[in-house]
Amino acid sequence: MIAFLGTGLMGTGFVRRLLSQGQTVHVWNRSPGSARALEAHGAKAFATSADAVAGAERVHLSLSDDASVDAVLEPLADTLPTSCWIIDHTTTTPSATGARARRWTERGRVYLHAPVFMGPVNAAEGTGWMLLSGDPEHCARVLPALERMTGAVMQLGQLPERAAAFKLFGNLAFLGMSALAGDIVRLAHATGVDPHDAAMMFQHLALGDVFTARLKKVVAGPFEPASFTIGMARKDVRLMVDEAAAHSCPLAVMPAVAACYEAAITRGEATLDSSAAFRC
Repeated sequence: MIAFLGTGLMGTGFVRRLLSQGQTVHVWNRSPGSARALEAHGAKAFATSADAVAGAERVHLSLSDDASVDAVLEPLADTLPTSCWIIDHTTTTPSATGARARRWTERGRVYLHAPVFMGPVNAAEGTGWMLLSGDPEHCARVLPALERMTGAVMQLGQLPERAAAFKLFGNLAFLGMSALAGDIVRLAHATGVDPHDAAMMFQHLALGDVFTARLKKVVAGPFEPASFTIGMARKDVRLMVDEAAAHSCPLAVMPAVAACYEAAITRGEATLDSSAAFRC
């Protein structure tokens, strides 16, 4: 039997996937309505988390953050048997995840972090990506079950906090792209271009390949010879920021980019490749 704690949109999708595979699933949620709704699909809802996990082989969690994970798990410290594994799909910070894994290990329990690049539909269909890190033997034992929950599982090594870090890397890229898209829309409005027309241009640009190449450049260079210097990049960013501001459509992201270029120029790096301004 599997217990699932946290039946929001993602948790509901996961539970429905598990039920479709013939699993017995006990569910609990702080707001009980979504848990009770899953009874129509074959789950059994419980009023308390302690009752939901009684007799479970695995406890899965899909919550909002570190605080909610600890708020749900800590009261179960004396309830969960040592044979019950904890699989946490919540997006959390690496530092808190590592501390949580070590705390539960000291209690004689297995805690594995398995965040996902999935939406609710992916969770229900078993598609998308799941990340996993932790003790290799434990990961190997649970891997077949996790593979049945998703399209692919990316194993990231022994340190329990690595999956949390990689999840944040991915979300940074996804959310950052949305923020940049917003600046493109603002600049389009400022220049009198229909944003739909601006968006059409990007159908012809292989930005995925460009992003991968730029990321490698920021990681390891080389920054000389420059293909596009920091000085010239700062000029172009100034044009964007000034034009948008002149038409009352201030950009949200590019002023911060400009500040990075200005700091690099102050360090005497104006002739380096523009990617050098963002190295650590």
